[in-house]
Amino acid sequence: MRTVTIVGASLAGLYAARELRAQGFDGRLVIVGDEPHRPYDRPPLSKDFLTGRADEDHLALTDAEETAELDAEWLLGVRARGLDLRGRTVLLDDGRTVSTDGVVIATGAFARRLTGDDLVGVHTLRTLDDARALRAELAHGPRRVVVIGGGFIGAETASSCAALGHDVTVVEAAPLPLVPQLGPDMAAVCAALHRRGGVDLVTGTGVAGLRGTGPAGTRGGHATGEKGTGEKGTGTRGVHAFGPDGAGTQGRGSHPTGREDTRNVASRRTVTGVELSDGRILPADVVIVGIGATPNTGWLAGSTLALHDGVLCDDGCVTGLPQVVAVGDVARVGGARAEHWTSATEQPRVAVRNLLAGRTLETVRSLPYFWSDQYGARIQFAGRWQQGDIVRITEGALEDGGPAEGGFLARYERDGRTTAVLSVDRPRPFMRARRELTRDAGPVESAAL
Repeated sequence: MRTVTIVGASLAGLYAARELRAQGFDGRLVIVGDEPHRPYDRPPLSKDFLTGRADEDHLALTDAEETAELDAEWLLGVRARGLDLRGRTVLLDDGRTVSTDGVVIATGAFARRLTGDDLVGVHTLRTLDDARALRAELAHGPRRVVVIGGGFIGAETASSCAALGHDVTVVEAAPLPLVPQLGPDMAAVCAALHRRGGVDLVTGTGVAGLRGTGPAGTRGGHATGEKGTGEKGTGTRGVHAFGPDGAGTQGRGSHPTGREDTRNVASRRTVTGVELSDGRILPADVVIVGIGATPNTGWLAGSTLALHDGVLCDDGCVTGLPQVVAVGDVARVGGARAEHWTSATEQPRVAVRNLLAGRTLETVRSLPYFWSDQYGARIQFAGRWQQGDIVRITEGALEDGGPAEGGFLARYERDGRTTAVLSVDRPRPFMRARRELTRDAGPVESAAL
């Protein structure tokens, strides 16, 4: 191969570039990114960056020295609009084309939105520009904030808003957030963190629409929502709206660069509330929509690649064509798509090896692993929960439905063996338990939320 093009200047895209050079590729390397920014770390967007404890310099994933060593052509602020596999070219939105021998697809995912959610004060949180806009609005003084979607990142965002002194409500359509990931018992424990943090948690009802000031632009004088708001695994449709590896809005989404479209802001209506499906209305000055994310595959329509909730790959991240691999949030590897920080960092090594070899030599085997920081607590989970698992707290204790001081470690058991572990503020016991799980699972792919 003389030229490899990475489409997506994301976390996974950067790691793919590093792996290409580390594994001996010395040809032309092109990195296409729809955002104007070099790769940056996304997990802090909902935490330290939002609260002001970290600035943009702390988000950078690379520096001038590494950039020089990678010796790549960076085409930033431009979207890919097509992949001509027969002509071996990547088509760009500005009319340019990139001739290439190999392609790494790392375009991530874009945030799903409520229908008619163009009201001023309504935000998603997936990109740096999203976070900039939200942080600026939260700096205007106390706000009534409604977070739609009670998954891990929604909880982190709610936690940050509460820490800034705002009045926060989280809306989750399922009876409890995170039941598919943690099971009902531990989901209830994590839900207790909201109450301790002074955040109202509204569960068991969806969102019917958003209310706003000014002339009614939609039916009934308010923006209508999609049924089943929330995150995948929270009893609602969709997946993370705040994933770690998304490449802005490559292919489609809210705005070509991930920035809020500020055209005619003065003429836009301003959000005033969230109407729930049970008829209640929650007053709101700021609404953060976390109803899921969709893999950025729209630009691949018309190619011969198989697409279904991502780019379909084998267990080695290789598509139906050996010269095309996919990594990160956009990749459906071995039948599963994971929006996790270190799946975006682990997959590229395997994908690049297989790309350079022209066939699948190595596969990715994963034990789900994620962590989340919220309300001053660190939650860590590894493994897979299934209906019927027995959950035992083996260290620490619960108090008033939530973690006691010092946290706890819980083991999930099935047929006499441990299948998953969950900890709150018990990192060392958790890591020991996780190592036990990995001995049977093989190489591990982990994740930060």
